[in-house]
Amino acid sequence: MSKNLVIVESPSKTKPIEKYLGSDYKVLSSKGHVRDLSTHGKYGLGVDVDNDFKPDYITMKGKKSVIDELKKESKNVSHVYLATDPDREGEAISWHLQKVLDLTDKDYDRVVFNEITKNAVVDAFNHTRKIDTNLVNSQETRRILDRIIGFRLSRLIQSKTDGSSAGRVQSVALKLIVDREREINAFTPEEYWTIEAVFPSFCANLFNYNHKDFKIKNEVEANEVLNNLSNTFEIESVDKKNREKQSKPPFTTSTLEQDASNKLGFNAKKTMQIAQKLYEGIELENETVGLITYMRTDSIRLSSEFISATYKYIEAKYGKEYIGSVKVSKKQENVQDAHEGIRPTSIERTPEKVKPFLSNDEYKLYRMIYYRALASLMKSAGTINTTVILNNNNYQFKATGQIVSFDGYLIVYKDYEDTKDTILPPLDEYNSKVLVSTSINKEQHFTNPPSRYTEAKLIKEMEELGIGRPSTYATTMDIIKKRGYATLVEKKFVPTTTGIEITDKLQEFFSHLINVEYTANMENDLDKIAEGSADYIKILRSFYDEFEPSVKNAFEAMPKKEAEKTGENCPECGSPLVIRKGKYGEFTACSNYPKCKYIKQEERKIVEVCNCPKCGGKIVEKRSKKGKIFYGCNNYPKCKEAYWDKPTGKACPNCNSMLVEKKKVIKCINCDYESSLK
Repeated sequence: MSKNLVIVESPSKTKPIEKYLGSDYKVLSSKGHVRDLSTHGKYGLGVDVDNDFKPDYITMKGKKSVIDELKKESKNVSHVYLATDPDREGEAISWHLQKVLDLTDKDYDRVVFNEITKNAVVDAFNHTRKIDTNLVNSQETRRILDRIIGFRLSRLIQSKTDGSSAGRVQSVALKLIVDREREINAFTPEEYWTIEAVFPSFCANLFNYNHKDFKIKNEVEANEVLNNLSNTFEIESVDKKNREKQSKPPFTTSTLEQDASNKLGFNAKKTMQIAQKLYEGIELENETVGLITYMRTDSIRLSSEFISATYKYIEAKYGKEYIGSVKVSKKQENVQDAHEGIRPTSIERTPEKVKPFLSNDEYKLYRMIYYRALASLMKSAGTINTTVILNNNNYQFKATGQIVSFDGYLIVYKDYEDTKDTILPPLDEYNSKVLVSTSINKEQHFTNPPSRYTEAKLIKEMEELGIGRPSTYATTMDIIKKRGYATLVEKKFVPTTTGIEITDKLQEFFSHLINVEYTANMENDLDKIAEGSADYIKILRSFYDEFEPSVKNAFEAMPKKEAEKTGENCPECGSPLVIRKGKYGEFTACSNYPKCKYIKQEERKIVEVCNCPKCGGKIVEKRSKKGKIFYGCNNYPKCKEAYWDKPTGKACPNCNSMLVEKKKVIKCINCDYESSLK
């Protein structure tokens, strides 16, 4: 019997951690959250808003067996270690586990580690603590706020518009997308022209007249300039300056999602899924180990151990002259700094060494994380920047060039930087101060409207404005797309009519609450709760007393969108039939509801999948009461053969059971047989 029980969130962490700790420890997983707010009470919030916002927690669906197992194991050990993730959400999960397992302070300890490596895990067990109630209060306040806003506004939106949900962060992010679209639609392009002088080995652009800013507004002005120019240019000045190009700090959640989008083409959800796997553990040749530190962070801090090891690595591989300084965050506000920036758990574990054990996407992301952290501790690159000013009849032209004089961090990070040598001829060494151009050209341009948000740009904007936190960015992007509030066109967000409608309705009634400043201030309040410098009940009360009257007013004053008529009349009462939206999609019903409850039964095309292996009938596509697709026999109820995954009609070569298709993989419903879908 093990003496100690360790509880982590993810099942993939259990084996490596158990191996690190030895036979005195048994490691089990809670498989994420185990409890959540119920949907009981006022407005189904699961929160007693009249009694200091007391939450009503219930066991989450499918988690009873997990809790039962953890209870059983916890009674057979001398001590329990709660080792959930090292953030506020992880702290709250540990608190919920403590409650459901009835653990006293003597029974348990909280363990926090930022990386899943033997040294980090073992060291963490030498520095245990109790659950931080301030962190729990902050996380639970966030959950209660999101529940109140989400439930109340979503119900309002569902009853008044074509939308399905609204939320504290989601609706503000959507407003940014809608506001940008309106800026684009309101934009009036302005014409301007440029003049370029072409020389044998470089080009120069007109930028001044008589050493003052100069703009050409139309073709008439452009032609006038050309008429005043000759093909002879005087070298007015050649300015050379030594510059330093600094490396960037280690990745935070936001910058990782941005660079993965811009450089790898990953969306935020995909990036975080891959990063989660790299953090939780990859099976290498002789061990299973986490390759990166915790990936939900807004800090760029690096541990002294990692810095020391990396400096030794840099000196040994590249030379002492490549060692740089540690990056320090300039932005202290809104940074929790609960753990480090995202980095490899070992600088010796190079991307090339682990590549055989990673998928292509895992390798790409790990490589970028590895070299970003390595480059952050390397010397700045040195450049020689040259600026040449040419004069032609009092018109000044400029040419610029750059030469990398010392590669510095670029020796490892050049694949992720745009730095290129742009070499100008040694004009300062010319005996003649005159150059002759091969041609002088004019070109028409128009000013561009502001760009639509890509995922990367929207995440960057949210971070700079203080909206949301590292754990919310990817989820917010995903919800906006899933709800149909915006679509991606050429990887840029374009709001739909529904997205615009919802934003306008919310701004009409909730502009004082659904805005950047209020949302950012709420994040600051949550930070204060986490620090123990603010009372969460007072913050919830202040919010609710302002929010709820606005919701009640909106329910009364916000006009309901008129349902779309089908052109048919109700066969029961003669009123027009309209298209309505329900939990499981659109349906046709009487406009005279609730007096008339007629619902048109839509003819559903029967989709045959294969023959039924039990009765010889047909397996057809069906829908459950909750709208989920499944596959069942058309001879039901005589034959109750059914599958959640799409049956192939083929028998398993091992046990002769039905083979089904699931996520592009063919699997047997009865045994472990599996093959890729061809």
